[in-house]
Amino acid sequence: MSYQVLALDLDGTTLRDDHTLNPWVIECVQQLAKKYHVMVVTGRHHTAAKPYYEELGIDTPIICCNGVYRYDYASDTVETSMPIPKSLAKDFLSLANQHALRMVMYTESGMAYLQQNPMPYMIPLQRWAMNYPIEKRPNIYQIEDFRHELELATEVWKFVVQGDDENFHTFMQEPAIVEHFSGSFSGENRVDLAMKGHSKGQALKDYLATLQLDIEQAVAVGDNYNDVSMLSMAGCGVAMLQADEGVKRHADRVTTTDNYGEGLAQLLKQLFPL
Repeated sequence: MSYQVLALDLDGTTLRDDHTLNPWVIECVQQLAKKYHVMVVTGRHHTAAKPYYEELGIDTPIICCNGVYRYDYASDTVETSMPIPKSLAKDFLSLANQHALRMVMYTESGMAYLQQNPMPYMIPLQRWAMNYPIEKRPNIYQIEDFRHELELATEVWKFVVQGDDENFHTFMQEPAIVEHFSGSFSGENRVDLAMKGHSKGQALKDYLATLQLDIEQAVAVGDNYNDVSMLSMAGCGVAMLQADEGVKRHADRVTTTDNYGEGLAQLLKQLFPL
């Protein structure tokens, strides 16, 4: 098979755990992008991925929030999306509050989390964002009230929720959640939830169709369960060495090193001859 497209996850794949790009991957992607279609398919908000796009030197659209929307940096536009209706988002907030869950809300402008009882991983993430000059800074910010922020928002892409065992599992069994939402676990008792039907794999397939390309012509790389759909649908799915066995089972290849090593870059050079 002659592959034409490379679809890369960010966290745990092209990124090391300190939020920096793997230097071997940077060099490899910059070479491949001269001949092949290289893009990012991530769970991140587009503002939190843009610094990496610029460092990698690619200009293709990005698929964000695990397939919820596709964004084009060049035109600063959302090309396709599956937003959560505001009425449903209000119901979601009520249920999450009833079950005492921590939350992050992704809107068209950025990632919002509460000043009181914040989601733990958001604090170092915002600290990372502050390293960038204001004109390039990912929009990660604290708020006092989700309902007020929802009123200000034009679109809601997804929620991240986390809580203790009992509250979390009871919330996930609520009829409104089961009926309208699906998602991927991103930590202990933590899940990214958006409208049912979204996935990285489907979003990648739909985008490639606009280029008259089949997903069989793509290599997809990831490390977590939100990547499974694109690993299984792509012509070649590549799992990172450190991925769970449940993720690796859906991949055709596994890298020889984790996200700190040279294994991914070495494999990509085999799959995409220059």
